[in-house]
Amino acid sequence: MDTRAFKRSLHHSERYNRRGFGLGEEVAGSLQTAYQSDLIATLRGNGLELQEGRLHVRLAEAFGFCWGVERAVAMAYETRRHYPSERLWITNEIIHNPSVNAHLREMDVQFIPVDEGVKDFSGVANGDVVILPAFGATVQEMQLLNELGCHIVDTTCPWVSKVWNTVEKHKKNDITSIIHGKVKHEETLATSSFAGTYLVVLDLTEAQLVCDYILRAAHAADAQERAVARDGFMARFANACSPGFDPDRDLERVGVANQTTMLKSETEEIGRMFERTMLQRFGPLDLNEHFVAFNTICDATQERQDAMFALVDEALDLMVVIGGYNSSNTTHLQEIAVSRGIRSFHIDTPDRIGPGNRIEHKPLGGDLEVVEPFLPEGPIRVGLTSGASTPDRVVEDVIQRLISLTNP
Repeated sequence: MDTRAFKRSLHHSERYNRRGFGLGEEVAGSLQTAYQSDLIATLRGNGLELQEGRLHVRLAEAFGFCWGVERAVAMAYETRRHYPSERLWITNEIIHNPSVNAHLREMDVQFIPVDEGVKDFSGVANGDVVILPAFGATVQEMQLLNELGCHIVDTTCPWVSKVWNTVEKHKKNDITSIIHGKVKHEETLATSSFAGTYLVVLDLTEAQLVCDYILRAAHAADAQERAVARDGFMARFANACSPGFDPDRDLERVGVANQTTMLKSETEEIGRMFERTMLQRFGPLDLNEHFVAFNTICDATQERQDAMFALVDEALDLMVVIGGYNSSNTTHLQEIAVSRGIRSFHIDTPDRIGPGNRIEHKPLGGDLEVVEPFLPEGPIRVGLTSGASTPDRVVEDVIQRLISLTNP
């Protein structure tokens, strides 16, 4: 599929909108009531600290809604205002936050059903309005919705679109896109649909396996040895690569891209890893023919991660990280706290705290578990941050619950 040609035709369609409807002032009140917080606004202007009895809360320098999320949510509200009676859908979730998605359901916005990662568009009909979320949709989904005659409202974050442009350039120049991301995450699925030849790597361990294969392929003289290595490689990455992927052919020229919510430092190290590998394999004179540098790291993700690194350097008794459990950027904030050995708790809603001195949270890489008692006796200093999809009002509600526990 010529994705560039399809995008051009879609963007010129009268049934496609990616700029909103000019109804910002009309929905501003609803957005403020649902998501903003006077307490958090005060704390932002007052050192990001709160002392209430024995509880001391220290907020990260950057947390909560990013610009891309604010834009997507506002466009969803504008869409409902612009189409008051039409049937309105969202492909999965507008963002990865349960309270935001609950508000949209209350506005009679329907969500495309998902079964084991497969979206069911059978209920969508001609004339329906479909919102594409902040992390985008695949080319195939957009093509289907266009063929169905739907009105498409595209809230894809510009930072995500920037990555799509990067992998499309790779495709145009017959370069394999190495995508640092989670294979089943909606953003990575969308990005890979815009790529030509691609391979998704989750972390440094998988990136190292790919680099080792590239160097081994350069020196393996025995055909049987090469075949065994290739079979092992494909078994590991069978569900993380483009159809017909051939590591011996497709790892000769690579460019790196990323899911924008991955850990910034890890993405950068993966880029350096592939650059060193291609330098070793092909030499300095031919490096530019075999490796393409990248710059697709989201500013908001970077700011929140940098703020988290600064926060965990302070003296904290524990950390609370707020955000959807399927939110990649929130998970990486939790990862930073865990890497520093700080007792930390990832919750998706304030309701996870209580009743009493208990908390239901999701440990990094684990399942939900209950901790009781949650807060220790005596003075306590709590670090607090939230993912880019978490409204300030949710952060305020968490703080109020902490206050009620420590100052009954």
